[in-house]
Amino acid sequence: MATAVRVCVCGDEGTGKSSLIATFVKGVFTPHKIQPVLPQITMPPLSELDSNCTTSIVDTSARPQDRMALRKEIRKSNVILLVYSDHYSYERVALFWMPYFRSLGVNVPVVLCANKSDLYPDVSSASVMEEEMLPVMSEFREIDCCIRTSAKEQKNIVEVFYLCQKAITHPIAPLYDHREQQLKQGCVDALKRIFYLCDRDQDGYLNDQEFGALQMKVFEEPLPAEDWENLKATVSKAVTSCSVEKGLDLVGFLQLNKFYVEKGQHESTWLILRKHHYTDSLSLEDSFLHPKFEVPEFSSAELSPVGYRFFMDLFLTFDKDNDGGLNDQELAALFAPTPGLPTSWVDASFPSSTVRNEAGHITLQGWLAQWSMTTFLEPKTTLEYLAYLGFEPQNSRDLTTAALKITKSRKRRRRPGRVERNVVLCYVLGSSGAGKSSLLDTFLNRPSNFTYHPTIKPRRAVNSVELHGGKQCYLILEELGELEPAILENKAKLDACDLICYAYDSSDPDSFSHIVDLRKRYEYLDELPSIYTALKADLDKTTQRSELQPDVYTNSLNMSAPLHVSVTWNSITELFVALAEAATNPSTAFPKSEEPPADRASLYLALGATACAACAVMLIWKRLATNST
Repeated sequence: MATAVRVCVCGDEGTGKSSLIATFVKGVFTPHKIQPVLPQITMPPLSELDSNCTTSIVDTSARPQDRMALRKEIRKSNVILLVYSDHYSYERVALFWMPYFRSLGVNVPVVLCANKSDLYPDVSSASVMEEEMLPVMSEFREIDCCIRTSAKEQKNIVEVFYLCQKAITHPIAPLYDHREQQLKQGCVDALKRIFYLCDRDQDGYLNDQEFGALQMKVFEEPLPAEDWENLKATVSKAVTSCSVEKGLDLVGFLQLNKFYVEKGQHESTWLILRKHHYTDSLSLEDSFLHPKFEVPEFSSAELSPVGYRFFMDLFLTFDKDNDGGLNDQELAALFAPTPGLPTSWVDASFPSSTVRNEAGHITLQGWLAQWSMTTFLEPKTTLEYLAYLGFEPQNSRDLTTAALKITKSRKRRRRPGRVERNVVLCYVLGSSGAGKSSLLDTFLNRPSNFTYHPTIKPRRAVNSVELHGGKQCYLILEELGELEPAILENKAKLDACDLICYAYDSSDPDSFSHIVDLRKRYEYLDELPSIYTALKADLDKTTQRSELQPDVYTNSLNMSAPLHVSVTWNSITELFVALAEAATNPSTAFPKSEEPPADRASLYLALGATACAACAVMLIWKRLATNST
């Protein structure tokens, strides 16, 4: 919303422009002659709704010799107050002033003012509006509104300048199409989203509690029960198809805001929009969609307990059939106030990247896992969708970032102990046909397809894993496809990875050599914790065509022997637990070329402390001996 409004007061000579300004400033009418052009004045906010907006009022002259100054002021203004007072000056509105504004190339709202109404006491405001103002408004869409004033009688003096300010702070043009006499589509879309967010139980109605919550959020005061009933009755009368027994439905909510606009109370609609972070162009504020959120190096982003609770409640609200999964219709309803599924989800063929039920619908477990992965890989996408989906932090001063948290740095991975992470990423590396894709399918409790299909682009799978001790964590398994060389050469990508799973086909003699070649080619892999696994253990084991056999190779690195597993065995879950344990306790999964030297730092500290204590005792003993002699 604008914080400063500049009003340029225009009109023919003698229409009372300067008198309007002087009466507004002084609060009384000045009967004697005043100077032709008043100096610029700046006024404080004219209403509580615009408490941060000041108004500058600039008087102008219509004399030909002052035309250059007039052009300059018009181009600097935000809004034009065009004043007329008799038939001649009224005719000049359409014949001169409005075409003149257009010739200057300005595109600002115009407030049309019929001044000196005290000279025409027998003429009603309604007839002036119908016979004079409406025809001009229909011809010139720049005219935002009209008003009848009198400086002598102090009639509508404050109101006319408030209308000028409101034309900028609460413009009607983005909301309403005067020609069609309908709300504009952008306004309708924004109000539909707000209705969706306020309809907490998703029954299609704003009931008493839901509308009351909207009222408190926007206007910061409760709506009396009588006013609420009158409001519903007014809407029901205007839209006969609208049932108000359960509350206001979407049609009724849109009709209510149409009433606001048509009755000149469109600041109420703007308050609703702005409380929901809409800009003057009816787009969501960029700072709301993309708040500042930086993840330090060697740290990661995760959902906070508040974030998990929000996404869990969202799932339960839209699982209308209570089958434990979100079908296509339920997902469409859930993502209605957003641009659609996140791009990364579409690219990953969502929901194939997470847990689904037998019908192929994402489960609550898969839903939370998917958002955990999204937050880990793209925290700004999660923040954007938290804004779209209506996340409201407990403290109104907080941003959507309250739903996220940053983990502690894990730069020193070799240091013993667990890292404080609930989401970990594991790259699955291995030769083509080793069984990596089947491993990911099994991880998602999906039957494996034993027909070989090469993986072209990277593929991820995410699921929750229960660690020893009962703690849950989310494990992301990713096979790199044809981008494997590019990713393994990218140090930043490897730094984001928590674990490497070297997988080979124990029945293919050429499978393990691929792992050996990888570790020789990309030396930085030695800086990452890793686990070796032999897949397809249900098939006949064969000797690998490698300088060292897998068991001997891992033993030479002082690491555990490869885990022999098969996707057809129930014990495959032990591999996933082992991967999650290694990722959260990385010091246990590092390759070591030799035994590290013994850590004698504590011994040296103990000896030093003992020596210092002995010296102190000797000094005390000598001092006591000297004093006794």
